[in-house]
Amino acid sequence: QVQLVESGGGEVQGGGSLRLSCAASKTIFGLLTMGWYRQTPGNQRDVLARISSSGDVYIADSVKGRFTISTDDNMSTVYLQMSSLKPMDTGVYYCAVDTLSGRSWGQGTQVTVSS
Repeated sequence: QVQLVESGGGEVQGGGSLRLSCAASKTIFGLLTMGWYRQTPGNQRDVLARISSSGDVYIADSVKGRFTISTDDNMSTVYLQMSSLKPMDTGVYYCAVDTLSGRSWGQGTQVTVSS
């Protein structure tokens, strides 16, 4: 299991931007993908963006054009740049890393977008 530490959440007004970071505690072996998910009360955790070890990117339709995902050169930190934020983007944001050994989750960070 990989320990992941998230940062960058907070409260922002609608139309604003935030950048989330998720850092792995150690070099990730057997990396498949790194991604960001969002969960709201009573709902499942939905994928927002994923990036594979080969650099292929998936962005969910709900955030396409507003959110981008990137990593550092070592693929030990994954970022989610969020812009044009809307109140519907409010939720707990989790990063996740998929490796050959399974999936590891970050602790989650709250993002609140006010209208």
